[in-house]
Amino acid sequence: MIGKIVLNDIRFYAFHGVSSQETKVGNYFIINLIIEASFDDAVANDKLECTINYAEVYEYVKKEMEIPSKLLEHAAGRILNTLKKKFPQIKGIEISLSKQNPPLGGDIKSASIILKETYN
Repeated sequence: MIGKIVLNDIRFYAFHGVSSQETKVGNYFIINLIIEASFDDAVANDKLECTINYAEVYEYVKKEMEIPSKLLEHAAGRILNTLKKKFPQIKGIEISLSKQNPPLGGDIKSASIILKETYN
């Protein structure tokens, strides 16, 4: 049985960006994460060790967000790679990473990237 774990609107203050202002002042970032995996064992056994612990997922995402990146793509890619390495049962991941109020000289709520990866 394939299912999805969804973590919505995870908010971090971080220092990602190309400009020196972004890396010094920082900004708010929002992550939405969808993880696909088999949940047969969790459905049958009702044990945390039979699934992907989303509290652990959050901690890995938090650690990656603490490492400054110039590009949102780079930060999101690191998150995908870390989660796949830590949870080999993952079949697919989709992540959106949004920078709130990006310094574009206009009125814009956020700029986002979306990465999706499927594993065999």
